[in-house]
Amino acid sequence: MEQIFTVSGMTCQGCVKTVQKGLMTIPGVQEINIELETGLVRVQSEDSISSDRVAAALQTYPKYVVAGAKQSGFWSDPQIWRRSGFNTLNCLIGCSIGDFGMIIYLQAKHPEVSMTVQMVLATLAGLMTSVLLETILLRVREKFSWMASLQTALSMSFLSMVAMELAMNTTDFMITGGKAAFSSPSYWLALMAAMVAGFLVPWPYNYYKLKKFNKACH
Repeated sequence: MEQIFTVSGMTCQGCVKTVQKGLMTIPGVQEINIELETGLVRVQSEDSISSDRVAAALQTYPKYVVAGAKQSGFWSDPQIWRRSGFNTLNCLIGCSIGDFGMIIYLQAKHPEVSMTVQMVLATLAGLMTSVLLETILLRVREKFSWMASLQTALSMSFLSMVAMELAMNTTDFMITGGKAAFSSPSYWLALMAAMVAGFLVPWPYNYYKLKKFNKACH
């Protein structure tokens, strides 16, 4: 007999293995197939295993919520906040490498470039390094092929990455005027403020995407 459930909150193969481990503790379960992208859980079991028993086994893991089960307020899931925060941090690291690397390079080697052009180039560089980092992480952690890793990274929330880039560059410009005075402690404080802004601005959106659609930015 096949039973089908939908579980939200799974973001990696580690999540899949945890769900599989919980279901395999049920006597009579023969095979488990989990689709990470859709959250579908297909359980092959003996006819004597009721769907309520399988659902109960899924709900013993508070990180995962069976679709249709009674849930707390949409914005009050601490597990999703933690996971989306981790995803946002990965995104921030990727964006920051390209963004600030480009700013430092331009102001050190090409100071004649206008501030507008610098911000555009920094944003594009940040987006590229963020996608590159996610591609590598998917290849290494999830064992995707390189093409599948790249396609998945590109299909993730591009809006979130753009919002992060705009928040970082706007904060940096408002504090420093766009001048990278590397010898000044105030510049590095401004850099930290820009990174905090870049983390906080897209975080609620990433939570929403993960909670509602089981889609992560990174």
